Amino acid sequence: MEPREYLAQRRADVLTSGHLSAATQESLRIIGSDAKPCLADAPACRAQLGASSGLGDERRLSALAELWTFEALQQEQQRRNSPRNAYAASTAWLEAARNAWAYLFLTGKDPAKRAFEDRQTQVRDYYNFAVQQAVTGLFETRNQFSDGLPEELAQVNGDQIHWRDWTLTVDSADVRDTTKRRLPQELIAASSLSFSGLRNSYRRDGFGAELVAVFAPPDKSDNTVFEEARFPALTAVIAFEGSTPEQVLHSQHATVRLYDPYRHAEIPLAGTAVPLAGNFTSGYGLWLARSGFSTQALHTLLGQEHGISRPRIHLMQPYDPNRRLVVMLHGLASSPEAWINVANEVLGEEALRRNYQIWQVYYPTNIPIAVNNRNIRQALQQTLQHFDPAGTAVASQHITLVGHSMGGVLARLMVTDTQGQLIDGLAAQLKMPKRVKDHVHGELEELLEFSPMPQVSSAVFIAAPHRGTDFANHRLARWASNLVKLPLSMVEGFAKATTDIENALPQDGRAPLHIPNSIDNLSDRDPFVRAMAQLPIAPGLRYHTIIGNNTPNLPLAQSSDGIVPYSSAHWDGAASELVIPSGHSVQETPPAIIEIRRILREQLADSGR
Repeated sequence: MEPREYLAQRRADVLTSGHLSAATQESLRIIGSDAKPCLADAPACRAQLGASSGLGDERRLSALAELWTFEALQQEQQRRNSPRNAYAASTAWLEAARNAWAYLFLTGKDPAKRAFEDRQTQVRDYYNFAVQQAVTGLFETRNQFSDGLPEELAQVNGDQIHWRDWTLTVDSADVRDTTKRRLPQELIAASSLSFSGLRNSYRRDGFGAELVAVFAPPDKSDNTVFEEARFPALTAVIAFEGSTPEQVLHSQHATVRLYDPYRHAEIPLAGTAVPLAGNFTSGYGLWLARSGFSTQALHTLLGQEHGISRPRIHLMQPYDPNRRLVVMLHGLASSPEAWINVANEVLGEEALRRNYQIWQVYYPTNIPIAVNNRNIRQALQQTLQHFDPAGTAVASQHITLVGHSMGGVLARLMVTDTQGQLIDGLAAQLKMPKRVKDHVHGELEELLEFSPMPQVSSAVFIAAPHRGTDFANHRLARWASNLVKLPLSMVEGFAKATTDIENALPQDGRAPLHIPNSIDNLSDRDPFVRAMAQLPIAPGLRYHTIIGNNTPNLPLAQSSDGIVPYSSAHWDGAASELVIPSGHSVQETPPAIIEIRRILREQLADSGR
């Protein structure tokens, strides 16, 4: 026999091959049976196996767990044809889970002493899969009966579900803050999801069923500036009543516990500390897949319906006061999709996942940078105030801003103190008399005067046109700029200020003033951009730059990523600068992601965490 044949035969089981494992077949032969006659009369076979005195607890319980898994798979087919067959399927899954539970925790050998045994891995898989199917099956059954579960099938009293002979207590204390006692619209097995566009899927092996809860989107009348995680990762375990195998197998009581895998790496089960399974990619991938961000971002840029008119903060996981914040800001005509792999790869690393949480800022990229700067600051402060009114949590201190392209410019403004320099720079470029400068300052002070956000301690600027780009002056860019439409409410709000400034300026044959849009603000000829470029970053702030270069034949100082020149993306005083052979979307390249992870790890080391 070839080694691979031997391993396949040894490790194959009902879940991987559809056939009973070699270990279960051996147990059946010991009691004088075989796989084929056993499956032909499964109830009698399970009864014979359970009553046999010729097998030890480990052999007997592991074989029963696999036989009940086989039974549950058969019942699952019938359940799909009729919801009223749900009880047989769910009961079979519960039986598989409790036999596996008894094997894992209540036989003579501690689970740690079986760590290298193939059989324990198989039985753990039966348990995890059975819990997944039982919990999602119960939830699906509830949804299939829109008028409520039939009384002969189940009754719900508070946190208890009476499922015919079974009584299940649901303990959701660990995730209650997230769900606010709301029921999700869907409960999806993370193992059933696969995504294109994500390089890696990050998960942690352990006990429990890896799930994704799907909650309804906020009501359109909801005026909050943030959205909590709508697709939180959950891990479900079922703990069975009893301290011996006999007690467990004769009890019809169990507790379904829901855990947040970000908060717990291990949990106590039957007096033993075990690793908690977790999937850290599926909820994020599902959020992106169902977001419609790409279409919405284009509608926003063109000022069409179904776009957005104000920034919104999206939490990637339930808020944790003890994790530091990474706030990501996308670029022009973009959305949180700009960070598809960046966010996934950051939270895929265990050390970073334990210490950081990600907030993504989704903002309208058609409006002027100055307006977005003010609105994003306000949205972030309101969100921080909501979760941490006292401002003492770890999450409210040492925030890291990560901005790509125009998002990088916004990130820099959020750590800048104008102190009157911005209006001075504008006045010098536009040759404003003092009277006009004072008038402009009075009309637009909230946009022209700002200070660094006190909660921010570091920033990463990626392909950021700090000094603008000549690309915004090209014919194609000007054509695109003419398609950009500003929100009517903003135009009306600035109409008076624009008229007043127009009347105050000398009429010397120059072009009429207009409200600049986002593309105007990225031009290296734009007065606001040129004035911004003179503003210093707050003293003591640690910042880094990542720059793309797709012009390898040019000297570095003359190079460009195809959109933003090096001379605009470079900023003196950076703690580090990395130039990567890449186009403008450099943030998604592996070297850039590795660099972001390095920076975040370095921050943890500096803080002693």
